[in-house]
Amino acid sequence: MTTILLVDDHALLRKGFRMVLEAEPDLTVVGEAADGVVAVQQVASLVPDVVLMDVRMPGGDGIEATRRIVAAHPGTRVLVLTTFDVDEYAFGALRAGASGFLLKNAEPAELVRAVRAVAAGDAVVAPRITQLLLERFAGQLPTGVGEDRAEPEDTRLGLLTPRETEVLRLVAAGLSNAEIAERLYLSTTTVKTHTGNLLAKLGLRDRVQLVIFAYESGLAGRP
Repeated sequence: MTTILLVDDHALLRKGFRMVLEAEPDLTVVGEAADGVVAVQQVASLVPDVVLMDVRMPGGDGIEATRRIVAAHPGTRVLVLTTFDVDEYAFGALRAGASGFLLKNAEPAELVRAVRAVAAGDAVVAPRITQLLLERFAGQLPTGVGEDRAEPEDTRLGLLTPRETEVLRLVAAGLSNAEIAERLYLSTTTVKTHTGNLLAKLGLRDRVQLVIFAYESGLAGRP
């Protein structure tokens, strides 16, 4: 059973999400919060598998709440809710450690798939969308976002083999495992192994975080 915390300042929206999610036999909503401050408190007491997090809320913004939740509860995944698919707040939440974002008007089946994917450890943002967010917003983030960003001389790059560095650069360019395998004349399984090694060595959670790290470490070019 996947446990979920709903965080949004609109009670009607929370009710709608609850109805959709609890119609599934493997999903259950264990709590709700109307702002980021309460969300952090609820996560500490409930320790849900997934937090469905609005990023624009009065009384406690979702970006800071995401940062605090990810830091204190690495087993809890955050799935951000946003109104726009290319949104500086959504990008701020990804940088803070969210595993993906979803439009608030997503179809019920899409919401369920996204929650299950995040709970399973997958990212719910295509690398190409992350790249677009980086290009659009990397230089104009909301105040307080990206305080823990990697520096160009990030020493973690020195932990990587030449092949891992090459794979990371291609992940940052938005290529899928199959496309990377074709480009480097490797099997898809080998690429998955390299990707897993990258996540372990860099201490990152998913492919979205790999893309962000590649840009902020200077490995991938920035506009």
